Amino acid sequence: MKVMSKRNIKQSLRIIGVVTLMGAAGLSAFLAFPLNAIGDPPPGPPVIDDEAMQARSMTIGGAEVLQTTRTVPHWFGSTLDPNNGVTYGYNMVGADPNNCSGADCDVTVTVDIIPLNVVVEGESFNGSEGNFPNPPRFIRGPGGVLSQNDAGNQLQLEDATTRAQFNKTGSSTYHLRLNPVLHDAITIVVPDGRGTVLQNVRGVHFGDINIQWWATRIKNLDASLGYIDPTHLPIYLTKDVLLYCGENPFGVCSAGFHGAGTSENGNGNQPVQTFAWTSYLSPGLFAQPNGGGSWAFQDIYGVSHEISEWAHNPFITNTVEPWVQPTFPQGGCISNLLETGDPAVNIGFAMGTNVYFQGPNPDGTQSADGYYHPTEEAFLSWFMRVAPNNISEPTQTPSTNIGRYTLMGDLNPLAAFHQPAAGCN
Repeated sequence: MKVMSKRNIKQSLRIIGVVTLMGAAGLSAFLAFPLNAIGDPPPGPPVIDDEAMQARSMTIGGAEVLQTTRTVPHWFGSTLDPNNGVTYGYNMVGADPNNCSGADCDVTVTVDIIPLNVVVEGESFNGSEGNFPNPPRFIRGPGGVLSQNDAGNQLQLEDATTRAQFNKTGSSTYHLRLNPVLHDAITIVVPDGRGTVLQNVRGVHFGDINIQWWATRIKNLDASLGYIDPTHLPIYLTKDVLLYCGENPFGVCSAGFHGAGTSENGNGNQPVQTFAWTSYLSPGLFAQPNGGGSWAFQDIYGVSHEISEWAHNPFITNTVEPWVQPTFPQGGCISNLLETGDPAVNIGFAMGTNVYFQGPNPDGTQSADGYYHPTEEAFLSWFMRVAPNNISEPTQTPSTNIGRYTLMGDLNPLAAFHQPAAGCN
């Protein structure tokens, strides 16, 4: 069904875990077939069209914080949006790029990696095998085309993103590093009525779970696991698990979320726990064959998306002027949240060498291309309509607005990302 890695995650990495899909029809199912059906393949799960798989990132909860709140390291800033004359405040993870100096600019956050082995209708979607490049540092590599001023610097993906966003590149001591700690996998058996198995038109199976039920499971884990700490980021990792909204399993609506919350009273000074859940994605789950539509929406796309949005809006309290999503302009006003990955849905880039799950799709087509696919991210300057942009790293080639509005800069194919966000009514 798929090319599968047999390497146990604990042996192959000390980082963010990912997974393998290990379901197959059982012998009992075969024996239950009538004699005239022996030799025919068993019926597969219901098929869902690509157009129906509107799996977006979501947010869960939210919490107000103070500088003294026990939570992930964060800083508060504000920026004037010249388009509407409003000054927006925001909290972000890390050190204040405008006021830190020396070693105080270098922040490391511990990330607790919790693989989840999810069983839906007897089929297992396992978060206990797989690999990411360059352990133990998520995506790490020398700057260059993406960030020309960090050429030669070995950086984690989120570190490179943050440095480029605030033009703290080259020899700058500014860093936002993630220190991953891998924990034992946890098995979750989804009860009847809370999830099902579907397959897409390329034959890729995925676990499809009710979003309310799943969000409650994640929040319960936050409260019950002894190693969860408000100063850490727990990331719950699955493979090929998606969520549906409402009661219709064909209403697929999410491939990941991040959130924040507290169970105590304290007027903003109580501990606040941030968290994220996301899936490693089989190449053919969203990506169409041979570089077709949604080609970047595979492997680590969702993981990189949630980590970036957590770093830029950890407490789900950062609001901005409402914006139109350039990848879906007909959708009108999408959001007023500072969610950096959402404007650039389906846009990403290829890097590194990926040897995991790179075989053909179950129907024989080929979506895998041998690379990892981090997501594109919109910068603060895009949301705040800054022009000329003197906040971010300059674009790869000279431009009117000087600074880039996304991580990819000139490499982003849409002109809407080479200028500030469009407003909406």
